[in-house]
Amino acid sequence: MDETTQTDGAAERIRVAVVDDHEMFRAGVSATLAPEFDVVGQGADVDGSVAMIAAVKPDVVLLDVHVPGGAGGGGAEILLKSREYSPATRFLALSVSDAPQDVGSVIRAGARGYVTKTITGADLISSIRQVHEGYAVFSPKLAGFVLSTFQGAGGAGAGGASGASVGVFGGFGGAGAGGVGAHDEELDRLSNREQEVMRLIARGYTYKEVAAELFISIKTVETHMSSVLRKLQLSNRTELTRWAADRRIV
Repeated sequence: MDETTQTDGAAERIRVAVVDDHEMFRAGVSATLAPEFDVVGQGADVDGSVAMIAAVKPDVVLLDVHVPGGAGGGGAEILLKSREYSPATRFLALSVSDAPQDVGSVIRAGARGYVTKTITGADLISSIRQVHEGYAVFSPKLAGFVLSTFQGAGGAGAGGASGASVGVFGGFGGAGAGGVGAHDEELDRLSNREQEVMRLIARGYTYKEVAAELFISIKTVETHMSSVLRKLQLSNRTELTRWAADRRIV
């Protein structure tokens, strides 16, 4: 009897993998999750993450949106390529970005939810459990956007989840997979990292807050910001905020 009980308990422990290109962030998340889950793998780029998922077949993958390598599709590319190797794996996006096109790209690819890196450890653990149980989980900040998008497209469903959840994964209205509209040539001039910095600055983050959020130095933030303004031919963060708002990416 004792042996059966132990086996049942082991079966209930969720196996989680963490995909993010920042090693320290992966280590921190893994340490947070270890008491509750079995952290069975980590990935830092597209190809390595797909290989890892194929090998260990985790129950849930925490997936950053902007992951280097592959064909440039980031987290959505990982999800699509991994599906044939591990069809039962569920994906929860965990990203610094809350931009509509980033949310839309991984949800269209099949992610069961999307939470930002401002989430607490306790809420992240709860979100993983709910995704594993089949719920769709979104950060409260994103829930209104997701619901209004589905309602605008003709219908939305909601269920119980941390913050809010959406139970319908149809076409994501508005932005296409590549961004606002089909493509935005100005936005395409920016690298993935420059886009992350641009969005945070446009939302009112200070350089120090951006540095902490992205695990980079303040000097690196300043360098990226200068490059963003130069590429977009803007003079200051006020103009940048207006530029981003016009494209509905903040």
